[in-house]
Amino acid sequence: MTKKLSRYPISWIPTLYIAEGLPYFAVNVLAVILYTRMGISVQDTAFYTGWLYLPWVIKPFWSPFIDIFGTKRGWTLAMQLFIGLSMAAIAFLLPFSFFFAATLAVFWLMAFFSATHDIAADGYYMLALTHHEQAAYVGLRNTFYRIASLIGQGGLVWLAGEMEERTGGDIPMAWMMVFGVMSAMLLCIALWNYNAMPVAHDDRPVADRTSADIAKEFASAFVTFFKKRHIVSALIFMLCYRLPEALMLKVAPPFMLAAKADGGLGLTTKEVGIANGTVGVIALLAGGIVGGLCIARKGLRFWLWPMALALTLPCGVYCWMALAQPDNFMWVNIAIGFEQFGYGFGFTAFMLYLIYFATGPFKTSHYAFCTAFMALGMMLPGMCAGWIYDLACSVSWFSESPTPGYTNFFFIVMVTCLITYTACALVKIDPAFGLKHKSDLKKS
Repeated sequence: MTKKLSRYPISWIPTLYIAEGLPYFAVNVLAVILYTRMGISVQDTAFYTGWLYLPWVIKPFWSPFIDIFGTKRGWTLAMQLFIGLSMAAIAFLLPFSFFFAATLAVFWLMAFFSATHDIAADGYYMLALTHHEQAAYVGLRNTFYRIASLIGQGGLVWLAGEMEERTGGDIPMAWMMVFGVMSAMLLCIALWNYNAMPVAHDDRPVADRTSADIAKEFASAFVTFFKKRHIVSALIFMLCYRLPEALMLKVAPPFMLAAKADGGLGLTTKEVGIANGTVGVIALLAGGIVGGLCIARKGLRFWLWPMALALTLPCGVYCWMALAQPDNFMWVNIAIGFEQFGYGFGFTAFMLYLIYFATGPFKTSHYAFCTAFMALGMMLPGMCAGWIYDLACSVSWFSESPTPGYTNFFFIVMVTCLITYTACALVKIDPAFGLKHKSDLKKS
């Protein structure tokens, strides 16, 4: 069986990238919804789940050492096993009174396993396939990562809502079932990939490199990264471009789930799974596709400002929803779809800028540093979002209602769009970067 499956990358690429996506969305999306449904305050949920980004922030510091200890295939399978077990541990801990601290600790371990899996799985993909195969299967790889996004943010949230209804509102039991399902999925994927993933010829520990050698190379890459031209404006851009969305990410799910009397939309868990995790995710992916096509025609510098506006201004739909609290679920879907399309469109510029800034010697390491700052740009605002929400509850800046918290918070988010625009004004980009030249058109 192993030999037969190993000839076909299509037998292991889908499961590999579902396993890469599911824990990421479990840690960064499901955890917020879970704690909201379990009665944890917005401030505590935002602050403590914000910390869960940390493994993705610091993963460049340990990623070089994966090369000298074990194989990429071994690391990948081990992390899938550990992720599956950590999901089972969360399911086991939910009924206890100390669930919040205990599950947070397990989520942090899951985040560490997931970040390590990202490193090993992407490395294995490059070792197990030829350059031609890597290009041929990149669409399949991206598609199944997106499917993991739909499962994690949409299907599993809907399932949680369905289980809540079937268990008569027993929220711990409902989410136990959801994490039990995810655990079974990851463990089955690990078993499948053990049989399906071939042993790549070049996938072995680097014998002629020691920890000291790798540490020296890492230090060189680290120093050269901070010596790059325009490093200050680049770091400001990496940390601030997505500031409005980073703040919204931790408060939007509680807002959707909160009762209308508390200033929320009063949606059920199932409705959040449909609106935010299905309609929103599809719109996000569509925005990314359109953004890529646009940049190929006019280049990154031309599209930077339109994309920055597309990423920030649609956040205003949350201001409208907080003020109007629409009863029609269709309007909620339209609003979230519009906002997420804009975010996907605008996020394209950000990801392409990371590639642009990493170009040159040590480009692999430098890109890893860029993604670390990208994660830090989500982590720090996310941790502060709950504090800003508490401040918004205590003032009447933008709303005179008895429950002004969400309305005020979303208007504050709109004010932070000015920081995104400042970052765009400072950043330096080659006008030709991202353009599809005539020579490329002839090849295609």
